[in-house]
Amino acid sequence: MAKSARFQVDPRLATLLGESYRSSEHALKELVDNAWDADAHEVDIQLPAPMTNDPIVIRDDGTGMTEQEVRSEYLKVASDRRSRKGEETLSLKRRIKGRKGIGKFAGLMAASTMVMETQAHGKRTGLVIRKEDLLDSRQDLEKIDLPLTTSECDERDHGTTITLTDLNQALAFPTAERLRELLVLEYGRRSDFTIRVNGEALAIEDIPGEAFTERAQLQAEGPVKLSLTFAEGKRPLKHPGVVVRVGGKVVGKPIYFGLDEDEEVPGKLLKKVYGEIEADGLAADVTPDWGAIIENSTGFKAVETWAREQLKEKLNKVFVRQMSLAKARLQQEIDRRLAGLPEHRRRFAEAALQRVLTKFYGESEERRGTVINVMLDAFERDEYWAVIQAIEVARHQGVATFADALGQFGLVDMAVIGLQTRRRLEILDRLDELMTRPDTQEKELHQVIERNLWLLEGDFTLLSSNQTVATILKKWADKEFTGDRAKKRPDLLLCAMLTGRHLLIEFKEPGHSIDRDDETQATKYRDDLRRHFDPLEVLVIGGRAATSVDANWRPPGLHVRSYAAVVSAARARLGWLLDQLTNDQQAA
Repeated sequence: MAKSARFQVDPRLATLLGESYRSSEHALKELVDNAWDADAHEVDIQLPAPMTNDPIVIRDDGTGMTEQEVRSEYLKVASDRRSRKGEETLSLKRRIKGRKGIGKFAGLMAASTMVMETQAHGKRTGLVIRKEDLLDSRQDLEKIDLPLTTSECDERDHGTTITLTDLNQALAFPTAERLRELLVLEYGRRSDFTIRVNGEALAIEDIPGEAFTERAQLQAEGPVKLSLTFAEGKRPLKHPGVVVRVGGKVVGKPIYFGLDEDEEVPGKLLKKVYGEIEADGLAADVTPDWGAIIENSTGFKAVETWAREQLKEKLNKVFVRQMSLAKARLQQEIDRRLAGLPEHRRRFAEAALQRVLTKFYGESEERRGTVINVMLDAFERDEYWAVIQAIEVARHQGVATFADALGQFGLVDMAVIGLQTRRRLEILDRLDELMTRPDTQEKELHQVIERNLWLLEGDFTLLSSNQTVATILKKWADKEFTGDRAKKRPDLLLCAMLTGRHLLIEFKEPGHSIDRDDETQATKYRDDLRRHFDPLEVLVIGGRAATSVDANWRPPGLHVRSYAAVVSAARARLGWLLDQLTNDQQAA
C-alpha cells in the first residue's frame, strides 16, 4: 500500500543556521549584505562597549518591507531571492549577495533576541525573534507565533533597523576594528554605499597591512595626497589598485599608473595594493560622467608620474622586507642544509635560493618550502659537480662562454629537481598500494611517514633525534603511563616546524575511524606537552574521520586527516611543482 511522508522542521534549525558563521563579525556582515540587497545607500552600525548591556544596532536606508513582504518573503526560510526577483536589485541594479535565504538568522549568533523594524509605503512593521522561543517550542518551525506589530509612518520613510539584545556571553564582543576590516574589503570602493561603524565611515586605513601616506605640492595641480596599504593575508582584494579621488568623489576604476606593465615590479604584490590619491586640482579634467580623467590631461600626467614613482618605491621597499621575512622563517633549516654542502657548491646554492624566493613570491610558505627543499636535495647530489666545475673554468674565459656555462647550470638545476619530484610521485603510488593491503597496520605507515617527512604539509625536522627533547618525552611518558597503563603510552612523532611551532602526530590504524575519543586523547597529549613545546598543534592520522563527529566543533590546533588525504595533499604539492618546472623548461 503506497503512502506518503513529510519533513518536519524543528525550530532549532533557525538557531543552527544562525550559528553557522565563523565569528560574530562575520554574522553582522551578513546583515550588512542584506542592506546592500535592499538598495541601501547608507548603513549605520552601533556596537556596544565591552562589559555593557547595550544592544547592537544596524540601521539602513534601503527600500524596507511591507507587512506582506515580511510574511511572505522575509519569514520564508531558505528561499533564494534571486529565484524570486532576479540576479540584480530593482533600483540600483546591484548584484544580489543573498543566495541561501538564511542570512536573516545571522543576528541569532551574536544575541538571543533580534528585533527587526522596517518601513515602506507609509507602514512600519516590527518583528521579534527570540532564540529561547525557538529552542523551547515543541512545535514545527512554521507553527511558532512570532510577535509582529504594524503602525503608520511617514510615506517618505524607508529602511530597516535590526536591534540585537541579550548578547551571547559565551562569545567575545564583536570589535569595531575586525568588523571594519571585513567590510572595507567588500565595500570600501563603493561610492554609492556608505557604511559607518560607531559613527566612523570605512576608510583605507581599516585594511590590515603595511600602510604609507605621501603628500606633495605639484606646481600646477596643487596639493596631492597618496594613501596606500599593502594588504596582508592570502585573501585576494576585491578591487585592488589605486583610485583617483577628486573633490571627495572617486573617478573611474582603480589603476596602477602603468606599473602593471613594468617587468621589475612583482605582479602578485601589486595585486595587494589598495589605495587612493586625492587630487582636487584635476576637477576641470574629469569627464562629465565622472567615469575617467580626460586622456590628454597634462595635469593628470604630472600626478601620474609622481604617483608612479611613489608607488614603485613603496612596492620595492615592501618586497625587500617581505622577502627577508620569508627567508628568515626558513633560515634555520636553510643554514643547516647549506652547512652540509661543500664550499664550492654553497655559494651557488645560496644564489639559487634567492632566485627561488623571488620567483615564488606570493606563494604559500608551504609551497616555497617544497621548492627549496627539493632544490637543496638536488644540490646534495653529484649531478651538479660537473657543471659547477665548468662554471669555475668559464669564469676566466670570454663572456659568451661564461654565460653559456651559467645557462647549463639552470638546465641541470631544473632537470635534477624534476627527476626528484617524479621519483617522489612514484613513491606516492607505491604508498597507495601499501595502504590498500588488508594486512597493513599503523606501525608500517608510521614508519613510512617518519622517514619521509616531505609527505606532510610544511617542512619538519624529527625532534626525537635531539637528546634534550627525547629526555623530556621519556620523562613525561614514564610518569603518565605506569603500571597497567604502561602498554598504552602514546605512539608519537614530534616534529618542529620551521616557524618555531611544533606538531604532535598521533597515528591510528588505517581502518580506524577517528572519533571524539581519539580527538580527546590527542588533545590531552598536547595539553601535557605544551609546557615544554609551545605553540603545539596536533595531527591525528587514521582511516577517516567518523561521520558522527562534527569538524566545526574541534578544538583549535587539532587536525584530523586520513592516510589517503595525506598522500593526496603531497601528490597535489608535487604535481604543482612539476607543472612549474615544465613551464620553465618550455620557456627556456
